[in-house]
Amino acid sequence: MLATRQAAGAPDALRVALSGDDPGAIARQLYYLREVSRATAAALAGYREGLAEQARLAREAEARRERLRAVERSSRADRDRILKERRERRRVLDRLAGELRKGRREISVLRADEARLGRLVEGLGRLLGRVELVPERDAGREPFSGQRGKLRLPVRGELIGRFGAPRGATLAEAKGVFIRATEGQPVRAVGRGQVVYADWMRGFGNLLIVDHGESYLSIYANNESLLKQVGEIVVTGETVATTGSSGGNEETGLYFELRHQGRAFDPLRWVRLR
Repeated sequence: MLATRQAAGAPDALRVALSGDDPGAIARQLYYLREVSRATAAALAGYREGLAEQARLAREAEARRERLRAVERSSRADRDRILKERRERRRVLDRLAGELRKGRREISVLRADEARLGRLVEGLGRLLGRVELVPERDAGREPFSGQRGKLRLPVRGELIGRFGAPRGATLAEAKGVFIRATEGQPVRAVGRGQVVYADWMRGFGNLLIVDHGESYLSIYANNESLLKQVGEIVVTGETVATTGSSGGNEETGLYFELRHQGRAFDPLRWVRLR
């Protein structure tokens, strides 16, 4: 035990007492050392706090940079989306403008076609006014004017275009009805009469017109083929043509009009649908 204490050295106070130095000077030195030690500890603590604060500020700065990067990415995405939507709107507007131009051209063509048919009907009216091709009353038969509500549609099919409705994608009003039917179906005369026109016409395809007297005409268009010629007499229900799409329609079937004194009127007011 004594050997261990001797090896470890005497206590500080005993060492100081045996050293022969001035105890007052030693006390002052010890005081200075404690102050320096406290100052050093305080400085180290401040340094550690500074490091911690610097680390916190660095984390906050990185968080702000990440938020800025997120905002930039979001802004870039929004900008790309806006540009994409703008390009899409431009494509839609260009397509609509093209469709509008096409529609205007179609309206112009349809009006020109209708005007051509109108001139034909007007010319036929002048001719029929001079020459009575179909007697007003024939062997006691009821005149065409008395057939209102009794006629049958000239072909079996689905009625998809009505009188006065827009034709196709245009605003031009139809002056007749369109009956969708498979190609080659028989087209029958709605009344007794005489064929006054049988030829192809732009916009109406293979066109056949029958005079029924009293300035009444029935018009059958878009036919695949015409089975009667000008001048032939036809009777009610007789096959005069076959359905097709010769008029440029997307659907096969028959375009049908009734006219009196050159003016078109609604055929459905004159036919029995059942």
